[in-house]
Amino acid sequence: MHVAHLSLADFRSYARVEVPLDPGVTAFTGPNGQGKTNLVEAVGYVATLASHRVAGDAPLVRLGAERAVIRAGVVRDDRTTLVELELNPGRANRARINRSDNVRPRDVLGLLRTVLFAPEDLSLVKGDPGERRRFLDELLVARAPRLAGVRQDYDRVLKQRNALLKTAAMARRSSGRVELSTLDVWDEHLAGAGAELLACRLGLVAALQPLVRAAYEELAPGGGPTLLEYRSSMGEDTDLGGGREQLYAALLAAMTEARKQELERGITLVGPHRDELGLRLGELPAKGYASHGECWSYALALRLASYELLRADGGEPVLILDDVFAELDTRRRERLAELVAPGEQVLVTAAVPEDVPAALSGTRYAVSGGEVSRVG
Repeated sequence: MHVAHLSLADFRSYARVEVPLDPGVTAFTGPNGQGKTNLVEAVGYVATLASHRVAGDAPLVRLGAERAVIRAGVVRDDRTTLVELELNPGRANRARINRSDNVRPRDVLGLLRTVLFAPEDLSLVKGDPGERRRFLDELLVARAPRLAGVRQDYDRVLKQRNALLKTAAMARRSSGRVELSTLDVWDEHLAGAGAELLACRLGLVAALQPLVRAAYEELAPGGGPTLLEYRSSMGEDTDLGGGREQLYAALLAAMTEARKQELERGITLVGPHRDELGLRLGELPAKGYASHGECWSYALALRLASYELLRADGGEPVLILDDVFAELDTRRRERLAELVAPGEQVLVTAAVPEDVPAALSGTRYAVSGGEVSRVG
C-alpha cells in the first residue's frame, strides 16, 4: 500500500500543491514553519479523518478560504483508488471515492492505513489517560473501520446520558423528585455500545502486548520488560475475561452501583470513556518513573507494534515519521531508521537533510515558502 499522488487545495499553508510520491522512502526537508508537516498531516487525515496535531478541522483550512480539499491516489494490490475529502468547518464534510459522490466520509476509512510517529507521541506515555484511550481506539478503527460507528454510537449515547444526569442532578437539588425510567433506557444503550468497545480494546491490548515488548527490546536492549495493563473504571475486582454479554452485564451493574454518585455529580462515572491503559516498565509505571529516553522508546515501541499488527492483518501501512529524529539520541535514531526502512512507503520530515539517517535514503523534496521541489 502506498500513496502515489497527493493534491491539496487551501489546506493549511497551501493554496495549491501537487506532490507525486514513490514507494520507498520520501523525505521532506526545510526550515520549520514552511509546510513539511502539513503534507504528511494530509496523508494521515485521509487514513483517519483526523489530524495528529489539532482536535478540529478549522485550523486545517487556509486562512481566508471557506473549505479545504485533500486528494490522494492510494495504490493497493496494483489498483489505484482516488480519495477526495472536502473539509467544511461548521458544516458536514464531504467525500468522494473514484469520483463517486454517493459516499460518506466514514466510508473512506480503511482505504489507506498509516502509522504516524511524531513528537506528540511522548504524550502516549507521559500524558493523561485520554491519550492512551485514543491510541487504542484509532488503532481499532484502522484494523476494523466499522468500529468507527461503534465509537460514534457510544459517544452519542454518553452525551445524552450525561445531559440527563445533569438535568436530574439539578432537579434533585430543587425539588428532590427525579424520574429515572428514561435513565434506565440510556443505561442499556450505553452498556451495549460500551461492551463492544471494551471487548475490542481488551483483544487489542492482548495482541499488542508481545509486539510492544519485542519492539522495546529492539530499541533499548535490556531495558524492559514492558507490560500493558487495561484498567477498567468498573473496579479492579471486575472480571474482564468474559465475552460481550458478560461485559454488558458488568457495565449495567456498575452503573447501577454508581447511580447515586452520578446523580450527585451529573456525569457518567463508569464506562470505556474513563478506562486507562497502564504502561509499566519493569516493576514501575512508565509515567512518572521512566527517564525521558525510556519514555521515547516506549512511545516508539507502541507505534512499531501498531505497524506490525496492521501489517499482519494484510496491506502494509504507510509509515510517517514527522520530525521525530530531531527528538531522539543517535542510538535510538539509527535503530528506528533501520527498523522502518524496509517499509513499502516511508514519509519523513526533517528540518535539515542531516537529520534524516543514512538508512532512509530515497526521494528528497525541499519545502520552502509554500513550494515543494524535488531534489536531485
